[in-house]
Amino acid sequence: MRKISVLIATITMCLAVLVSCKDGGKKNTEVSTENHQGDYKDHPHDGDRKGPPHDGDRKGPPHGGDRKGPPKGGSPEQTKTLEEIGGYKIGEQATDFKLKNVDGSMVSLASYDNVKGYIVTFTCNECPFAKMYEDRLIALHNEYAPKGYPVIAINPNSPENEKEGYAAMQTRAKEKGFPFAYLVDEGQKIYPQYGAVRTPHVFLLDADRKVQYIGTIDDNAKSAEDVKVKFLENAIAALENGTKPSPEITKAIGCPIKANRS
Repeated sequence: MRKISVLIATITMCLAVLVSCKDGGKKNTEVSTENHQGDYKDHPHDGDRKGPPHDGDRKGPPHGGDRKGPPKGGSPEQTKTLEEIGGYKIGEQATDFKLKNVDGSMVSLASYDNVKGYIVTFTCNECPFAKMYEDRLIALHNEYAPKGYPVIAINPNSPENEKEGYAAMQTRAKEKGFPFAYLVDEGQKIYPQYGAVRTPHVFLLDADRKVQYIGTIDDNAKSAEDVKVKFLENAIAALENGTKPSPEITKAIGCPIKANRS
């Protein structure tokens, strides 16, 4: 009897194990199928893909392509040399221009009397760096225009952006009380002649319109109080003393000038 009991118990255990394995296998198969179905729903084949497509159909900025806005992490410092940019070099005579001022008048270099030089500055309405220098440009004009060095500001940006258009320039000039001419570079013909690439970008001319200094106004765009080197003012002082500015060239700091896309 004891042997029979042991045999029955053994058979019962074997049957239990077989049933358990069968059920477990079925459950695992179901889970596996569900997981795969989930994967296909989340990551369908390319023909039905709902998420971001592959590069061939990418709608956002292309990899290494022409980004429309300023590049992320891009430096505000001028990167190209004067030779790469083109435009005027130190000692070359700048061609006169005739551009419309925010008051509706036409302004040229020749329209200024009794000058010793010109502080030609390419700037704009919206660039944060241009805005940082607005009060400094006002101060420069108020101090140096009576001494024969007026500030002449030119907006080189494309008017495709309404915030840089003529009406917006008039509004900005009124808000800030610009005491200097603020001219629109219609057709964007003047800034390439000078070789301006950033806003702001300064070109100091002497009385004969010869370029004597090119670059930035000073060494601290963010804080006028923390400026250590006033490049532009030092260049004017050199001209007053009959010497050459040193340095004659610095890298402009600001936003890239926006050309017309058409």
